[in-house]
Amino acid sequence: MVNRSPGEGSQSTPPSPRLRASSTVIMRRAYDAPGYGAGSRNAVDPGPVVRHGGGMPQPLLRTERLDLVPLAEEHLELEVELDSDAEVLRYLWARARTREEVERNHHQRLLRGRVVDGLGMWVGFLRGVEGSERDRFVGLWMLTPPHGPSQERVPGEADLGYRVMRRHWRQGFASEGSRELVRHGFEVVGLSRVFAQTMAVNAGSRATMTSIGMQFARAFHEHHDDPIPGSEQGEVEYELRREDWELR
Repeated sequence: MVNRSPGEGSQSTPPSPRLRASSTVIMRRAYDAPGYGAGSRNAVDPGPVVRHGGGMPQPLLRTERLDLVPLAEEHLELEVELDSDAEVLRYLWARARTREEVERNHHQRLLRGRVVDGLGMWVGFLRGVEGSERDRFVGLWMLTPPHGPSQERVPGEADLGYRVMRRHWRQGFASEGSRELVRHGFEVVGLSRVFAQTMAVNAGSRATMTSIGMQFARAFHEHHDDPIPGSEQGEVEYELRREDWELR
């Protein structure tokens, strides 16, 4: 399950995290199904880190079934496992990522968590289940400032994204974790809009976006140095605005 996240790796530029469907949160999102996810396929260097805000830390978040832990250095091996599955990356890249590529993406993901207080990447684990972190690992969620080539840098917006291990597909985890990130974004961070982007053919991610209350915003096309099947049909963006979320 994967969301295309703008800026996470193309073959011509150093890969950077991609989760679209991802809010302004940008991420390729979808239903809990193969290729679920959101994000942008074109790598974008985040550049110098400039923090905005008053120092609010990225918090531990919880849902009924998930502990969402802020991404840290110790989670690299879990990311390597996640991105080594070509099916998980089906709507992001034409192949699985190498370890070197994942390490670069990991560094960029950590940097992205320093840009706006309270936003960043989270690693999801099963709650109340015994076992190692690897056994309990579900996937990766993101709520980050706009950073992709088709994302305007608008204060108060965020890109939403997620990527779920194949063994946890079709169990509602992508939408469950995404709802909690959206709640955090509006209620705690004070966002005005969360958005997610994915390939037009990614029916799963589009269903997930809809299930958490997002609405279709636009269709668009991007240039990809490494086009994958279906990319010729373009991309879509879904959104959820604060005023609509408050009416839920």
